[in-house]
Formats: sequence, structure tokens, C-alpha cells
Amino acid sequence: MSFTIKTHLEQPVQSNKVKKTEYNLIQVKGTWKRKVGKNFSQNLKGCGSAAKIYESTTEQGTSWTVVSPIVFTYKVIQSQGLLDPSNDTLLLGHIRDPEQLEAIRSSTTPLRRFVVIDEIVYNLYGRQLIDYLQAFGAVYRILPLPTTEENKSMELAMQILEEVHKFSLDRRTEPIIAIGGGVCLDIVGLAASLYRRRTPYIRVPTTLLSYVDASVGAKNGVNFADCKNKLGSYVPPVAAFLDSSFLQTVPQRHISNGLAEILKMALMKHRGLFELLEIHGRFLLDSKFQTQGLQGEDSEPASVCTRLAIETMLEELAPNLWEDDLDRLVDFGHLISPELEMKVLPSLLHGEAVNIDMSYMVYVARERGFLTEKDKIRIISCMVGLELPVWHQDCTLAMVQKSLCERLKHSGGFVRMPLPIGLGNAEIFNDTSDETLYKAYVRWCDELSTKPPHIPNREHIIDVVDN
Repeated sequence: MSFTIKTHLEQPVQSNKVKKTEYNLIQVKGTWKRKVGKNFSQNLKGCGSAAKIYESTTEQGTSWTVVSPIVFTYKVIQSQGLLDPSNDTLLLGHIRDPEQLEAIRSSTTPLRRFVVIDEIVYNLYGRQLIDYLQAFGAVYRILPLPTTEENKSMELAMQILEEVHKFSLDRRTEPIIAIGGGVCLDIVGLAASLYRRRTPYIRVPTTLLSYVDASVGAKNGVNFADCKNKLGSYVPPVAAFLDSSFLQTVPQRHISNGLAEILKMALMKHRGLFELLEIHGRFLLDSKFQTQGLQGEDSEPASVCTRLAIETMLEELAPNLWEDDLDRLVDFGHLISPELEMKVLPSLLHGEAVNIDMSYMVYVARERGFLTEKDKIRIISCMVGLELPVWHQDCTLAMVQKSLCERLKHSGGFVRMPLPIGLGNAEIFNDTSDETLYKAYVRWCDELSTKPPHIPNREHIIDVVDN
């Protein structure tokens, strides 16, 4: 009797051959067809797509890779008198096709619009809004809501969606209109992005902060789990209509609040804008950016300031709407401020929390040698002149460390820290040491705090955070 012992299992030899095919997509008579490679017939009667399908075949099976570029086109339009019946921008300004626009204007079919408006804004402009919609014979539903930071929740977004559903919007031709501050614009944007997977919406900012910040980008969201904007999406509006006349009824504190975001862009990107704020900040604050009756040079600071703030913001946002690149200069002032803002809610406005963050980071930049002492003093003096807070007792060193640790978890393993390296110039750094943060914090408190806080030694605070 004989035995055969196998010392290993025999495996079939696998081929490394991979067959790869690139397909273009052509639409012919309402259906899409794959066409191989770049040399498909140009005589095909149909329209091509920018999308491609890449097919790979091996002995193990077939895989497909879809590359489908997504292009969003949206307008940011400054227009005075949005609620004047002689101005149809609010209803039709988002339409880009001249023929479509003319067809709608000549049609006898009434326009239908669903409007979400902050309830405070509604108390001020509700009658004017109703008269405007009625002047155009529009079928409308106006939903006033308490859109505050405390109410910025999924529950409020769902309330909007329930009412939108009852109104039965056409998801392609009847955009939802949001009128209010940044919270209102953010909540409505999220609701619109969810309803039937994407319904167009229009942003109409009524505060300075939303005028230069929330209205011009693609982000929207709500607070969740005690975290700011933890739920959200990247879906820009079809248009943002900016009317500075709304600012005349905004409390002066909210003008100051918006100036913080303008100052952010000035420090990061535009020395001229910073100098404008240095020289004319008080005038802008007192006049609330109103230029009616002003002529010549007197009317220029407001228009130049908002134009530069929007242009510099769009320069940073347009190539990176989905934040694929986490190195973002517009995050200046937004490393610690989200935690601070939520902790002391509602005592600090968003721009105020951002400015406290920026103030501390100016000291970090000074500690690293990126700013001269003169530059530091000019920046802090400008902040004070704009009536912005430059220090807060609840912005503790423990909060600084905790915020940066949280940032580390969600930023690809780096604390990406935008810092000014001069007036109107900035870079992003990921190598700021704990020692530098500690020394900057001590000096920041020594020079700016109204009452010197107890500051633990650096080793103790790091142990607390780590544990």
C-alpha cells in the first residue's frame, strides 16, 4: 500500500492581463449610448456628455469606473429695491436663458413661489413682500420662522419641508426663496437640497454677515449634537440677490458682526481692504452701508468694501466649492470659534466669536514672527474700532487645545492653521508648536483681557486635554 502526501494545495495560475476600455456617452433620440474611445464618429447626430465610463476586465470579473463632472452655475447679483414691483429680479433674476425669460414674462400662467422668511424680517418687510408678489399676480406661500442659532436644527428644516410638500412645488421651475440672515439661508438651503434630492433655491441676505459670507457660497446645514453645522450639504443656490437697503433696519451690533467676516478676508487676501476698514470702518458702522443721498467719494467705501469682500471670498470658494482641498484661507477665525460660539450661545454672535478667534491667532502669528508688533497693534486697533470683541473669558486654553485636537481628527491628520504673514497676506501652517500656542495665549490674555484669568502651566493643560 502506498500513500501520496501533498505538501501544498495547487492553485490555478492567475493571469495578470487586464482589458481596459474607455467609453464616451452620446445621447441619440432620448437614450444614451456608449461609444468607444476618443475616436468615435463625429457624424453621430446627438449630444455628448462630459461623463465617461471606464471598463476593466480581468479573469476575476469586470469593474466600471464612472467619472461624471458636476458643474454648478449660480449668480450673485447686487440689486437695489428687490421688493420694488418695478424690479422683477426676485422672481426672475435667476433665469439665464434670454428666450426662456421672455417666454415667462409674456405667459399668462401665474408664477408660483414658496418663501421662507425670518420672522423678525417678516415683521419689518412682510407687507412689502406681499404687495410685491401680488403686483406680479404670483401664487405664493410665505412661511415666517424663528431662524436663530438656537433653533438651527433638523426639526426646523423638516417643518419647512412639510410646508413645501403641501404647496406642491415644481422641483425644477419654482425655486424656494429664503429671506433672512445666515441661519435662515443655511436651513432653507439644506431643506431644498433634500426635497426631491435637489430643489433650486434663492438666497436673499438681510444681514451684513450673510450678505458677504453665507449668501455667496455652496454650504448649508444645521446644528447637531451640540456642534455647529454638523449636518449639511454642498448645494449652491441658483442665485443670491444682494440688496444693501435691508441693512438699514439691522441693529448696529449686527453690522459689526458682519464686518468681522469682511476683516477676515482683508487680513487673508487684501491689504487695501484692511486699510479701507482702518480708515472708514467707523463710517461704515454708523451708516450701515447706506449710500442714499451720498455722492462721489462719500458713497465709495460701502460699495468698494462689499465688492472686495465678495470678490475675495468667491476667489477662494469657486475652485473649491466642495472643500476637496482642506487648505482653506477662509477658515481663518474658524478653528476655535465654533466651540466658543456653541458654548456661550446665545451671548456671542457668529462674527463676534470669529473675531475672538482671529484676535488670538494674530498673537500666534506675532509669536511666530509672521507679524511685526506694529502690524499686530494695527489689527487689534481696527477690531476695536469696528466694535468687535477681541477676548473672551470662556475662550480658555483648554478650549483652544480641545478645538485644535478636534480639528486634527477631521483634517487629514494636520491642524491646518491659516495665519497672516503681513497685512493682507496669509499662508496655511501645520507646524505650530504647543509652546507657541501657550506663549501667544498668555500674552493675549495679559494684553487684552478685562480681568486676567488663571492660566495653568503648559504641561498641565496638555495633560488635561490628552486625558
